[in-house]
Amino acid sequence: MNKENTNAAKVEEPTVRITRARAKAFGTSGEVVSSSKPFFKQDQKHGVRANSKRAASDENKGSAIATIGLQHKRRAVLKDVANVICENSYVKCTTDASQVQASKQARRGLAKNVKAASNVSEESTVVQEDAKAKLADELSKIRVAEPLEATLPVKLGEKEPVPQGMCHILGQHRGADLMLRVQPSAEPAELQNPQKKEENMIWEILGSSNDLDIVDIDSNLKDPQACSLYAPDIYSNISLIEVERRPSTTYMETLQQDITPSMRGILIDWLVEVSEEYKLVPDTLYLTVNLIDRFLSHNYVEKQRLQLLGVTCTLIASKYEEICAPRVEEFCFITDNTYSRDEVLEMESKVLNFLHFQLSVPTTKTFLRRFIHAAQASYKVPCVELELLANYLAELTLAEYGFLKFLPSLIAASAVFLARWTLDQSDHPWNPTLERYTSYKTSELKTTVVALEDLQLNTKGCPLNAIREKYRHQKFKSVATLTSKQRVIRSFQDQ
Repeated sequence: MNKENTNAAKVEEPTVRITRARAKAFGTSGEVVSSSKPFFKQDQKHGVRANSKRAASDENKGSAIATIGLQHKRRAVLKDVANVICENSYVKCTTDASQVQASKQARRGLAKNVKAASNVSEESTVVQEDAKAKLADELSKIRVAEPLEATLPVKLGEKEPVPQGMCHILGQHRGADLMLRVQPSAEPAELQNPQKKEENMIWEILGSSNDLDIVDIDSNLKDPQACSLYAPDIYSNISLIEVERRPSTTYMETLQQDITPSMRGILIDWLVEVSEEYKLVPDTLYLTVNLIDRFLSHNYVEKQRLQLLGVTCTLIASKYEEICAPRVEEFCFITDNTYSRDEVLEMESKVLNFLHFQLSVPTTKTFLRRFIHAAQASYKVPCVELELLANYLAELTLAEYGFLKFLPSLIAASAVFLARWTLDQSDHPWNPTLERYTSYKTSELKTTVVALEDLQLNTKGCPLNAIREKYRHQKFKSVATLTSKQRVIRSFQDQ
């Protein structure tokens, strides 16, 4: 027994370092347990004597435990590196690692293989993108190419193949990439029909031509107040709000019995002079008219209090739009003190409570700014006459009760249409850019544009001249005197 213990102690040292924690886990008390496989195989080959069976069995148990511990350690390392648990890949990796003497070198070699495999997979991805680009070029020429099953693997096979030992590992992480190396995608297979290729190509050409005609008006806008980044979302939102907060189009016939459309027109014509007297911005005038119509849509008003409603709505709009709004006493003064300060404040409270303080309403002026910008997108130099003429035509509709049936965005688009036609009859006033940003086609503008031209020419002989006199001044380029030689109806007949 002593001899055999002495011989067992002379066995060569294990190649893997045994720490104290591992020795404690193996159940050894300070003795180094042999875990070399050659010694274990040699004991099995030559055998041991009968009187040393217990010692040999203890040694075999210790070596087996050490071997199992090493195997678990190596499997844990492989799991950390490749995040894969597979017996086949583990056997192949341990076989390759057995050729390296040190365990650290084996780990480095495994890391290099993983890195090389990832590089190969990235190269395969680049090759796939190149193959897709070449395939798109072939489809654009509408040529019948060879089946994709025969061409795609050849193109992808030009690069260095993935090592066989790492195929399973890469398959867990890049399954989609490796699938392209084996079989083609189903989408290009549907385009192999020459007739379908030609039809799809025609639609792509038509779509690209329409996109080329449209100018992006929000791309290089230097004005931060224009909010070019959020402009599309803003105008799509206010297009919904203009319908929700739209006044009634028949309140004169259904509700109001003491006032008439002509009285409404006289009131608004007078408010135009008031806004000029106090130098109010155009948005104040548009909002004032909107508040008057929304209140009259659901509240009965006597004609003696119609002017009170007008000055009160002007006061509210001034507080909302102006930097320095006129005082209440000034609005009482312009009415020749017909209404007292308390009456104005009482009406103000009544209007605001009825509207629930919802004063953020898109008016014709709101849409007109964007539509004018879209109309001048193709101009090298902005046309001042176009902007002033469009504003003049839009303000003419404020005093007309009949234009309540048209949405503010439709009136703004029609004003731009008629202004372009008035300044230049050689070219059609509507283009894809205006159609894109106004969301109106030429056929949808016909009724509004014709009615607006009648208002411009004053075919009905309307005596309200406040807006016309305003735009006859030189500061507005006298756009109120401009008319077209040909009627706008011809622009619709050419379509």
